[in-house]
Amino acid sequence: MIAPLHLSSQLAVNVLDAQSLLAAFGVLGVGVVMFAETGLLIGFFLPGDSLLFTAGLLCTGTGDHAVKLSLGPLLVAAAVGALAGSQCGYLLGRKAGGALLARSRSQRLREGAQRAEELLERYGFAKAIVLARFVPVVRTVLNPMAGALGVPPRTFTMWQVLGGLVWSIGLTLAGYALGSSIPNVDKYLLPVVAVIALVSLIPLLTEVLRSRRAAKAKEARG
Repeated sequence: MIAPLHLSSQLAVNVLDAQSLLAAFGVLGVGVVMFAETGLLIGFFLPGDSLLFTAGLLCTGTGDHAVKLSLGPLLVAAAVGALAGSQCGYLLGRKAGGALLARSRSQRLREGAQRAEELLERYGFAKAIVLARFVPVVRTVLNPMAGALGVPPRTFTMWQVLGGLVWSIGLTLAGYALGSSIPNVDKYLLPVVAVIALVSLIPLLTEVLRSRRAAKAKEARG
């Protein structure tokens, strides 16, 4: 009975919690989550930002946390998962068009698709593809949207690689730097992750405010 109980405890993973994912799957889990969040629409709810930051922090080996990761393999897994996932989402969008998003019943996903389309129209392909990496949900839906809207493959690939590397490696190294500079920082992991989650929403909030201001200015001129 001991083995089944132990196995069931390993399978009881909270996919919304970065620490739970890392404890269960380690570096491999980071790559899988990056791929799912950026390449599959069903992965829009996954904690990409907090997972990268937490994983980087846990590479320092400071504090008494049970999870210890290696920075080199982590950076590779994060980058490969983020880049491969984005490219997969783009290819799905090119083949299936907007059908994937049209079939979704998730209001959050539909709102993300609308923001992604607005981002592409407002900033152009290059800037939108890079910026989308830092906005939850939008980074999931922009890839198939780009494919469905006919963004040239070369253009998409070049800018998604740039944005993907900056996002995945940048957040991981930020966590590593914080863990290296502050002793026992893992004791404050929950507040730190909460701050990261809030910061990741800044681009989204900025876009909402800009859209409202633009709408009000248009009404005033009309």
